This record gives sequence, C-alpha cells and structure tokens, in this order.
Amino acid sequence: MTQSHPRISKAVIPAAGLGTRFLPATKATPKEMLPVVDKPAIQYVVEEAASAGLDDVLMITGRNKRPLEDHFDRNYELESALQKKGDADRLAKVQESSDLATMHYVRQGDPKGLGHAVLCAAPHVGHEPFAVLLGDDLIDPRDPLLKRMVEIQEQRGGSVIALMEVEPEQIHLYGCAAVEPTDDADTVKVTGLVEKPDPTDAPSNYAVIGRYVLDPHIFDILRKTEPGRGGEIQLTDALQQLAEDEKVGGPVHGVVFKGRRYDTGDRGDYLRAIVRLACEREDLGPDFRTWLRSYVAEEM
Repeated sequence: MTQSHPRISKAVIPAAGLGTRFLPATKATPKEMLPVVDKPAIQYVVEEAASAGLDDVLMITGRNKRPLEDHFDRNYELESALQKKGDADRLAKVQESSDLATMHYVRQGDPKGLGHAVLCAAPHVGHEPFAVLLGDDLIDPRDPLLKRMVEIQEQRGGSVIALMEVEPEQIHLYGCAAVEPTDDADTVKVTGLVEKPDPTDAPSNYAVIGRYVLDPHIFDILRKTEPGRGGEIQLTDALQQLAEDEKVGGPVHGVVFKGRRYDTGDRGDYLRAIVRLACEREDLGPDFRTWLRSYVAEEM
C-alpha cells in the first residue's frame, strides 16, 4: 500500500552557468534567454513547473543574469504600447511569462557545481520536498514527466530522479543509475549512482536527465559533500548517499522517461530542437515544413 506524503509546491531552477558553449552569443545574454523558436528556453522550463502544480519557483542565478528577472517581470511600457495598438495577441504573450508562477531569485555567487547551486535553495525550500529542473533539458508538455515524478514522490516518499535509456557508448556523458524494478512499469528503485562513468564501468544504460524531486535531507548531505568530478560539488554524489541509506532521507526512485526531450545545451541539439518545435507549430509548421523539404531536397 502506498503512503501519502506532503504536496510539493516549490521548484528550483539552477541558472548560473556561463554558457561558454554558445559564445559569443552568451557574452552579454544569458544562455537561458536564447530563443527556442519565439520563447526563451527558460520559459519552457517555468511553464513545465507550473503545469505540474509547482507555482513557487526559485531561480539560482549569477552575474549578468538580470534579463532572467526582467523576462518574468511586468513590462508596463511595452504592455501599454501593445494595448494602444490593439494588439491583443502579442499583449497576451508578453503578460503570460509574468503570470506563470511566483518567482524568486538568489545568486549562487561562486559557481561550485550543481550540488552547490541546489544547496543555495535551502533557506527558501526549508523542510519541504521540492523539484529541481535543469534548463538545458526541455520536456515536451505532451509528455508530463515532472507531474509523474511528483506523483511517485508523494506516494513513495524520498527522492525521485528522471532516467532515460541511452546507448552504452553515450553513458559517459551522464550520471548513471544502478536500478531494481518496482511494481510500476515506468518506475525503478535506484540502488546506486555514479557521475559520468566509463562505459565499461557503468552499472546500466540508465542516464540521469535534468529533472529531480528531492527530499529536503539532501541539503544536510550537500553541506558535507566534498568536491567530486571536475572539482565541483556533484548532486549525483549526494543522491548516491541517499540511495545507500534509506534511513537518511527515504529511498531514491527513478521514473524512466520515453517521451520527447529537447537538449538545448549543445549547439547542434539546440538547432534540432528549434526545427522540431517549429515543424510542430500550427502557425509556423505548414510553411516551414514545405520550405524544409525543398531545402533538404536541393542540398541532397
């Protein structure tokens, strides 16, 4: 029998990275503000949190990230200009971002890794379970991964991570989980985690992707976690401790995701994400697909 656990309402979005893979575009513009079709990547992530019922969002930022705050704030001058023009459609789009959730911000200061970024959320989160969403992973809203993860956490307690099966030769790019089956077809119990293992040492081909629902005991572990791979405080290392000892903060489960995921952290995948999403848009798709077929045929 499953047990009911406290409802989750808070989401944390680490957004302090420098975006060096996208230079020079990110020299003065946060990588999270790069557009995916006609919305910045970060808005897709906040929309996902809000759709899962998490209406309290804390963004972990850094220097030169002020545009993130401005995007989710009201812009009265722009709204007034659109209103005077009678441009109701664009006015609604402008107002949408400021109405998604209650937004909060804290600066990471010294970038010491994902684990450190999550630890910066401790004063805001307190003693409640919470979600962490990484901005480089965009999850298609037709595949409600986060909602399912919240459901599993509320049923089973502890922490829940998102997993995806990858080719064995790609596992070195991800955190990797050792797992056991459960009575839910899409859910596994995580018995161990390792950050970016050599393919010959990987316990499975289940890769950790950028969605987490965490028990607040993770903060106590992160405070004691030494820098790991890359000299950074790794969230994976802290989760490994939770997986090893359920008495600390409950078990760790994984939801195996088989839906649509767009990786905007890599330049090639970022471009592919834009093409895929544009092709699926009702307003852009028909003309864009026609042009794309013609372009590909010419190039071939």
